[in-house]
Amino acid sequence: MKNYGLTVLAAICLLSSCTKNESIEDAILEQLIDENPASFKEIGSITIGAEGAAEISAYDAVSKKLFTVNNSDTNGIDVVDLSDPSNPKWIAKIDLTPFNGASNSVATYQGKLAVALEATSSKQDLGKVVVFDTANYSVIKEITVGALPDMVTFSPDGKWIMTANEGEPNSDYSVDPEGTVSIIDVANNYAVTTLNFSNFSSQLTTLKAGGFKISSPTNDFAKDIEPEYITIAADSKTAWVTLQENNGVAKVDLLAKKITAIFPLGYKDFSLAENAIDISDKDDQIVFNPWNVKGMFMPDAISSFEVNNVAYFVTANEGDAREYDNYVDVSRIGSSSVILDPVKFPNALALKDNAKMGRLNIVNKMGDTDGDGDIDELVSFGGRSFSIWNGTTGKMVFDSKNELDKKAHDFGTYDDKRSDDKGAEPEAVVVAKMGSKSILFVGLERTDNCMVYDVTNPNAPKYLQTLKTGDAPEGLLFIPASQSPNKRSLVVVSSEGDGTIKIYQPDRN
Repeated sequence: MKNYGLTVLAAICLLSSCTKNESIEDAILEQLIDENPASFKEIGSITIGAEGAAEISAYDAVSKKLFTVNNSDTNGIDVVDLSDPSNPKWIAKIDLTPFNGASNSVATYQGKLAVALEATSSKQDLGKVVVFDTANYSVIKEITVGALPDMVTFSPDGKWIMTANEGEPNSDYSVDPEGTVSIIDVANNYAVTTLNFSNFSSQLTTLKAGGFKISSPTNDFAKDIEPEYITIAADSKTAWVTLQENNGVAKVDLLAKKITAIFPLGYKDFSLAENAIDISDKDDQIVFNPWNVKGMFMPDAISSFEVNNVAYFVTANEGDAREYDNYVDVSRIGSSSVILDPVKFPNALALKDNAKMGRLNIVNKMGDTDGDGDIDELVSFGGRSFSIWNGTTGKMVFDSKNELDKKAHDFGTYDDKRSDDKGAEPEAVVVAKMGSKSILFVGLERTDNCMVYDVTNPNAPKYLQTLKTGDAPEGLLFIPASQSPNKRSLVVVSSEGDGTIKIYQPDRN
């Protein structure tokens, strides 16, 4: 170990905070490096292709390589030499065509690369995870998982690989696989356990009362669930999984290999001044006003952290509709198919104007509370925010209200053309430790930003800064100083709109 000049007492204090998955030197290094989380600046960039070329990235500290999903023109994983973060270099591509699958996600752990592949013959077929050696790209193992694995991750201790298997239907809804979660036991020859959600169908009434959404032509509970993204606790015992289209989060016991709870996420009230939104893309102005509409949070990405022995998870409340040939659950308020209740909306004609509420996309399968055929309650897609939730109870601790949209507007990047849909569209979230602080990074797909917050106090996050990213940031990756090639904390943003990867580094205090 290097001599960092620590006293014995200081070293003992650091060791007491060292997790099982950190080396002693890593724990000491993380505490010693005094960086300012409000001072991230771009230090490197590389473009690996056209649209769709840079979706999700994972970094391997063993080989100092970055692995990035590239579905722009070829089905493969781009490999980037990140030994010098200020000068990233493309060095190879892992061809995935022999595996009869298209990649959706990547994850790494100590020399292993896991790639989630949906079946190319039909994405309703079972998918797979292929594990590669990061040194020479040789195949270590192929594992069959559920249909359409949309996200893959290693547990912090490397014992588990998990996939969120979205199980989307085909275009006419004649085939709709169950949404599932797969748990792969790495040490047990990659044995896989795939879990569905059928055991929770008896709770549907209670879940719906809490804002959970089941809506499809068949109304089959297990098939209607669509897992999207996973986060695993630092102790590698618990996972939380976003069920985006269902407006919920599932909790998973990894040791028992069991889904233990579904948390319905409820609704956001956009009639409150603190939640005021810019609602129209046709009024030639950006103005944030309260409107009589609710939002389903419908999170995409999720990340977890712990403060004072309390587990939390944070969600990027993007929102997502279901649009298929035989089933569409989204309509604009101004469309003729949306009939507003004349008692609840006495000024319905004025509201349906495009410069008012007419352009807003709403859930057309909800809101008829009295069953008379018209809409009594307007429900839109997404919360236009990030939220922090208690990991044990699923109760909300904090919501950023309308701050993401307003900060993007102040920064000069808010896109008024997205006002009718999901605003800045929070897509990605990552919580990381920087010294003694918990720092949150939020990727905004439609404003091309990454916003940084201090969430050390989960009840009162503090805004730190806004970063300009590539076009349509999809993946956020934090590399701690102890694992970084230059021993400095790094944030890597992968943007699918322009196929660009950008690397950011903070200043020292």
